[in-house]
Amino acid sequence: MHIEDFNYNLPEELIAQYPTKERDRCRLMVVNREQNTISHEMFYQILDHLYPGDCMVFNSSKVLPARLFGKKIGTGVPVEFLLTKRIEGRTGEGDIWETMVRPGRRLKPGDEVVFGRWSDGGDVESERHGSTSVNDTQETKLIAEILEYGEAGTRIVRFKYDGIFMEILDEIGRMPLPPYIDRDSEESDKEMYQTVYADKLGSVASPTAGLHFTENLLNEAKAKGVKLEFVTLHVGIGTFRPVKVENIEEHKMHFEEYSISEETARSINESILSGNRVISVGTTSTRTLESAAYLDEKSGKYLVRAGSSSTGIFIYPGYEFKIIKALVTNFHLPKSTLLMLISALYDREKILEAYHIAVEEKYRFFSYGDAMLIE
Repeated sequence: MHIEDFNYNLPEELIAQYPTKERDRCRLMVVNREQNTISHEMFYQILDHLYPGDCMVFNSSKVLPARLFGKKIGTGVPVEFLLTKRIEGRTGEGDIWETMVRPGRRLKPGDEVVFGRWSDGGDVESERHGSTSVNDTQETKLIAEILEYGEAGTRIVRFKYDGIFMEILDEIGRMPLPPYIDRDSEESDKEMYQTVYADKLGSVASPTAGLHFTENLLNEAKAKGVKLEFVTLHVGIGTFRPVKVENIEEHKMHFEEYSISEETARSINESILSGNRVISVGTTSTRTLESAAYLDEKSGKYLVRAGSSSTGIFIYPGYEFKIIKALVTNFHLPKSTLLMLISALYDREKILEAYHIAVEEKYRFFSYGDAMLIE
C-alpha cells in the first residue's frame, strides 16, 4: 500500500494545544462497524457503549518528565535533551540513557552538559543563549557526559548527580509534549499529560487515549460490570519518527518494551473464553495485546500470553486482529502508523471518511484532542 493512501487534509487550527478542563468532557465520535454508522457524543457517554462482561485494557505506563534544557560546558550553547531509554547493564557511576539531542552537531563524545537553575533568572527553553561555565547555575542538578553516538542521531549519555535521579528529573524535567503542540510545556501538563491510572515510569509520550478517563468514570464502568485490566508498554522514540517509505510494507517499527502480568493475562483470557469483548484503550494497549497473542489448541481461540518482551509489530490493513474487538483512540496524524492501525481494524476508506467528517465537525485532533470509539 502507498503512503498517500493514508493522507488527509487537516486545518492547523484543529490541532489541540491544550486539553479540555475536565478529562471526560471532550467529544467522542462513535464508529459502529456493524451498522456502518457514525454518531457524535461526549466522552463520558462511552458508558452507554460498555456492557457487563466487557474487558477494557489500559496501558499503565507513566510519562517521564524527559525533556531537559541545559548548557554545554565550555561554550554555554543551549542544549535540549529528550531521554528515550534507560540503558541497563552498563557499569560505572551514574545513570546511562539513550537521548535525543539538539543541536546534535554541537554534541560529540566527551562533551559535557550542565542542567540546573540559572543565575540570570532566564529559562534555557525560551532564551536559547547562555553562560559558559558550571558556575553560572545557582544549583547544578545534573551533569551529562556524551559517551558515544547512538542509533538514528541519538547519543548515549552518562548522568552524574547527587541524590535520586528520578526525583531530580521530576524537579527540573519537563513533560515531552509532541512537536505539534506549539508551546512550551507548563506545570499543568505534569498532571494532564498523564493518565489517572499511570503508575510505571518509562514512556516519553503519553498513551493519550487514556487521558479522557477520570476516576469516577472508571468506577462507574466497574459498577456496570466492566472488567478493567492494565498492561504496560513504554512508548519510545519510535513515536516521533514518521513513515519515510512510499510502500508502507517496507516501514520498520522501533521496538518497545511491554509486560503483562499472569493475573492480567488470566483475566483477559477468561473474558475471551466466555465470548466477551476485549476493548483496547489506545493503540499501545492494542499493540501489546496483539503481540502477546497465541493460538490455544484446546479452545481454538487466540489468547494472551503473560510475560515481558519487546515488540516491533506493525499493524496495517490486511492484518487480522486476534484479541481486540473494539478500540478507544484519539485522532491521529496523516500518514502515521497509528492511522494505519485503526484502518486495519475497520476499513481504510471508511476511516478516512470518518476523519473527513471530524474535520467538518471541527473535532480537536491529536494528543490533547477528542476521542473515537470503534465498536
